[in-house]
Amino acid sequence: MSDETAKTPLDHVNDTVTQLKEMRHYSKNNVELLTTQWLKFDGELAKLGEAETIENLMVRQGEFHEALEAAIAELEEVAVKLQPPPEE
Repeated sequence: MSDETAKTPLDHVNDTVTQLKEMRHYSKNNVELLTTQWLKFDGELAKLGEAETIENLMVRQGEFHEALEAAIAELEEVAVKLQPPPEE
């Protein structure tokens, strides 16, 4: 067994926020890459009848990114509430 102290609820919330922020970073990069590809090949994709497929992915990725932002904000509020009171 480990000698580490058990994590508090605040520790768990902070760990989750950190992981969500990492996901947000990668999500943003994915949206930017997909948008770049879309702009490069929009005409060719439209000719092939595949433009709607990429548009759908871009919309879903954008929704996921927005949901991540909301989850991060919500959990950051929880973390503030879980902070121990300042010592006097």
